[in-house]
Amino acid sequence: MAVGRDDFVIAFRSAFLNKKGKQKFSLLSLILLSIIIIILSNINFKPINILRVGINEIVYSVSYLVSVPEKKIYRFNNQLSKHLKLFEMYQNTKIELENLRQKKLTNNFLQLENQKLRNLIDENISSKEILAKVLIDKDSPFLKSIILNKGSKDNVKAGMGIIDGVYLVGQIIEVNYTNSRALLLSDLNSKIPSVLAPQNIQAVISGTGKSFGKIEHTKDDIKDDLKNEDIIIYTSGLGGIFKPGIPIGKISKDNENRVNFFSDFTQLDYVKIVSFKVGDVK
Repeated sequence: MAVGRDDFVIAFRSAFLNKKGKQKFSLLSLILLSIIIIILSNINFKPINILRVGINEIVYSVSYLVSVPEKKIYRFNNQLSKHLKLFEMYQNTKIELENLRQKKLTNNFLQLENQKLRNLIDENISSKEILAKVLIDKDSPFLKSIILNKGSKDNVKAGMGIIDGVYLVGQIIEVNYTNSRALLLSDLNSKIPSVLAPQNIQAVISGTGKSFGKIEHTKDDIKDDLKNEDIIIYTSGLGGIFKPGIPIGKISKDNENRVNFFSDFTQLDYVKIVSFKVGDVK
């Protein structure tokens, strides 16, 4: 009998360990067990109810125990991700701060250099401004001038510059006691020593009797230098008449010899009469 029992156990284990047999056996067993539990629970069989409660307790406890490591791993991943993001933000902020420090040092240097250049340009230069109203606009085919309501009683003198905002528009050529006359840049007799930027080309801007000027008396042929460039014209300060750096106009892209003035001389209402006194640069 013992041998028969052992043979039965071995055969049962072989069948149970067989993959297909194992799957079929497990599936049939679970189905039968489920049907039995459902039937017995419907007839309120007390041992089954106790077994069901025990199974639920085991399932819930095992589920909780299994979920604890998973939650901890999830929290750890979240904390690690936050830490990595904070570290990345710290590195980016550190780089930005270093860039700002470098820019600040560069800006401080540029401010220092700019101040030195301004000191070289403006040293011993003082200016005086007189606000004046345009009374009459004398417009003829050749003469471009305006009459202002300030004269010698207001300390206006011949040669003083006329500024519209920040733009040069002309020069005082005649002074009376209560008024004065200014020649505009567009007049044929107007000749202003200028500099063309950014090429730093010295030139003279002459009036044409029209609403624009022209470039004259340049040292070299500058046509190639003026192509496809935005050329701004400023006073050069040569001759000591005007302070250097006053904007005048810009080169027309259609004609490299034509100067379009920044101010509209037909719309002048109030202007500033400005004098510059230039001393010896030390």
